Amino acid sequence: MDTVLSAFGLQGRSILVTGASSGIGRQIALSCAAAGATLIISGRNGERLQAVLDELGGEPHRMLAADLNDEAQIDALSGALGKIDGLVHSAGISALSPLRMASREHIESQLATNVIAPMLLTRYLLARQCISNGASILFISSISAHIGVRGVSAYSASKAAVEGMARSLSVELASRSIRVNCVAPGLVQTPMLEAALATTGDLSATMARYPLGIGQPEDVANAAIFFLSSASRWITGRALVLDGGHTVE
Repeated sequence: MDTVLSAFGLQGRSILVTGASSGIGRQIALSCAAAGATLIISGRNGERLQAVLDELGGEPHRMLAADLNDEAQIDALSGALGKIDGLVHSAGISALSPLRMASREHIESQLATNVIAPMLLTRYLLARQCISNGASILFISSISAHIGVRGVSAYSASKAAVEGMARSLSVELASRSIRVNCVAPGLVQTPMLEAALATTGDLSATMARYPLGIGQPEDVANAAIFFLSSASRWITGRALVLDGGHTVE
């Protein structure tokens, strides 16, 4: 039993989580620490990031505030990081608009944050040899990459791009036993969902189509721990849909 449980542990592993100042990224950081990992958390908002670091208990965990839309800050983050055994790209944005009404800025901002930023960060980390052999890279995608959802064409395109990139990267890094996977959540109770509710109003009809109800950040964090641990050592290039049965029907 101990051997089985240890396969899901993260003891002795150093893990970078982006977008860690709130929502899913915050919970992934907290859950990974509880599983034994040492965390490096990153996000744009230094004050909120400090609050998460305080929740983690401070050292040996640390924070590296950075705006990943600024390549100079990506460069600085990668230079200050050191070796890691796991990387979780959780930073992301979402905005609602039918494509016929979407501005160029609406489209480009989501592609910049959700696609270009994680690609550039991963590139810098690989170039600087920050990612250890046998490490795990995890991208937070969305069920919007798998099903049609009204009003999120730019967001859906960005997440589908991330999954395509992850599959290619998984082949590139397999010789180093570095695994690359995605988790694709449906609706999760986060500040991003609350912002969407403020824009769209009632989402009760959508929520009713989740047989097991909408998710909690802990549901995504538990899946992240699986992918970051040695329990998933034979899985790469895959996207795990987490949606409480939403896409089954």
